[in-house]
Amino acid sequence: MIASHFPGRYWHKLEDGRIQCDICPRDCKLHDGQRGLCFVRKCEDDQIVLTTYGRSSGFCIDPIEKKPLNHFYPGSSVLSFGTAGCNLNCKFCQNWDISKSREFDRLCDQATPEAIAAAALEWRCKSVAFTYNDPVIFLEYAVDVAKACHALDIKTVAVTAGYIHPEARQEFFTHIDAANVDLKAFTEDFYRKLCAGQLEPVLDTLRYLKHETDVWFEITTLLIPGFNDGDQELTALSDWIVENLGPDVPLHFTAFHPDWKMGDVQATPQATLSRARKIGMDAGLNYVYTGNAHDKRGGTTICPGCGERLIVRDWYEIVEHRVSSEGHCIMCDAPIPGHFEDFQECFGARRIPIQIHSDE
Repeated sequence: MIASHFPGRYWHKLEDGRIQCDICPRDCKLHDGQRGLCFVRKCEDDQIVLTTYGRSSGFCIDPIEKKPLNHFYPGSSVLSFGTAGCNLNCKFCQNWDISKSREFDRLCDQATPEAIAAAALEWRCKSVAFTYNDPVIFLEYAVDVAKACHALDIKTVAVTAGYIHPEARQEFFTHIDAANVDLKAFTEDFYRKLCAGQLEPVLDTLRYLKHETDVWFEITTLLIPGFNDGDQELTALSDWIVENLGPDVPLHFTAFHPDWKMGDVQATPQATLSRARKIGMDAGLNYVYTGNAHDKRGGTTICPGCGERLIVRDWYEIVEHRVSSEGHCIMCDAPIPGHFEDFQECFGARRIPIQIHSDE
C-alpha cells in the first residue's frame, strides 16, 4: 500500500502552537487534526501532511486540446488525473464532484509516480496532466510524478488556478513543461464573492511564468453570463495580457454550463464567446480561442504573418495542420509560439479511462 499521509512541505509553526500551511495565499492556520480548506492538507503530529499522496479519482487518456492547450504538441494524447479537494471555493465549479469531494472513497485508484509514468509510456502519451482539481494542493505527489515522467522523456502539464505562494510555486513549476492557468475573471470582487480568493496572486503567477520560467502556458477564462462577460472587463483582461505577458500567449474563452451552486445561471451563448474572442483579438492578442462549444472558427489557429489557417480544429479533432515541427507557418515561415512536432495523426476526441496498477 502507498502511504497516503505523506510529509508535506511549506508550513511553519506559530507562537500559539498552531501550524500554518504555506502552500497558497489562504494561509490556513490549523490545530492538530484539522484540515485546510483544500481538505487534503492536514495538521498531524505538529506538521502538515498530504493525505492524498498516491491516490487518484481516476485516470483517463485525453486529447491535449481538452486541457485546453492548443500550442503544446497539438493532436497528441495526455494521461490525465486528479485527486480530491481544492484551495479555492468557486460557486461555479465545473468539476465539483472531484474538487469539492470530502469522501476518500472517491479516490479509488492508487498509483506510484513510477507506475503513472510507465502507463503514460505504455499508452504512448506525450504528456501527463495534473488536472480535474488543482495540483498545487498535492504538490509533493505532483512533483514526484513529474520526476518519474521526465526520466522517461514524458512531458508534464498542470491545469491550475495559479493560486500558490512564491516559494512553493518555484518548486512546483520547476518540474512542469506546460500549464493552463485559469484566470477566472478580472476583478477582485469576483474572486472574493464567487471563489473565496484573490485576483492579484493569480496575476503574479502569470507574470512569474512569463518572465522567470520556460514553462509554456495558456490562459482560460470561463465566461459566466452577467458575472464576468462584460465588454469593459474583457477588454481590461485582454489589455493586461498584452501589456504584461505579450501578444502571443493563447487565451481561451470557454462556455459556462449551469453547475454546482450556480445551477440557476444560464449557459454561455455562442454570441458571447464570439464577442469575447473579437475583443481579445482587437486588443492585439494573436491567438484567442473559444471552448466548451462547437465553434470551428473559434478553435482555429491563424498565422499572424500571412493570415492563413494553420491548425483547424473541429471540437478536439484536428482536420488541418500547417505548422512545421520547428514551429513555423509552412506558407510564410512566420514563427508560431509553442511546442510542435511532425504531425502524422491526431489522437482525436476520444477519452479512454484506464486503470493503473502499482507494484506496491
